[in-house]
Amino acid sequence: MASTEIARQAGEGARAVPLAGHVGFDSMPDQLVNKSVNHGFCFNILCVGETGLGKSTLMDTLFNTKFEGEPTQHNQPGVTLKSNTYELQESNVRLKLTVVNTVGFGDQINKEDSYKSIHPQGHSLKSLDLVTMKKLDSKVNIIPIVAKSDAISKSELAKFKIKITSELVSNGVQIYQFPTDDESVAEINSTMNSHLPFAVVGSTEEVKIGNKMVKARQYPWGTVQVENENHCDFRQAARNADQSEHGGPARADAHPSL
Repeated sequence: MASTEIARQAGEGARAVPLAGHVGFDSMPDQLVNKSVNHGFCFNILCVGETGLGKSTLMDTLFNTKFEGEPTQHNQPGVTLKSNTYELQESNVRLKLTVVNTVGFGDQINKEDSYKSIHPQGHSLKSLDLVTMKKLDSKVNIIPIVAKSDAISKSELAKFKIKITSELVSNGVQIYQFPTDDESVAEINSTMNSHLPFAVVGSTEEVKIGNKMVKARQYPWGTVQVENENHCDFRQAARNADQSEHGGPARADAHPSL
């Protein structure tokens, strides 16, 4: 409708304002995206796991940043929450990230025999993991993570993931499922759901592979590339972390060799 017609319908005293572009329902997604980019995004992560699982390294790798933080004591009588907020920017996108750590989680458990090796195929989720996730699943989106997944073979890891999934189901723990009701993302989200729990490897060190530098871990027997989907699920975890709702996911780390 022309601006002169709008003015005539609104009254003789109305001022015609020419439109800068098309206005309609189909333009709303673009408007929301532009508004979000201009104002920035907020993302909260509750990172749950015992000391030494590599949670800090995972966060550094996930956001390609070295987060500076004061070292915490792990001889406290209970668990305390410690949050740190960071302002990040990549290209023209700003992110306000809050990482909440569970300081002292698992430290009260008797670990006198923790040096003894237990075969991964005989390992299962600890009672502490199950109780914690059960308490959290109604409050946050839980994305379970298998930390340091390069510690076992691919066949052992596959069996371990199946066992974790079975235990979560049998104990009634609700983990986050990527939505599949939208046809445009149904296929990729179904693939993401099939990878849960995500088996990840974290590293901030770069190694030259071919003609480019990549984040990886080097061992005498070879190199594990963090973002190589044939090596671990890090790319899936990073690509879909922002799909969770309720202010961000809670990540429950399960080490395959403890």
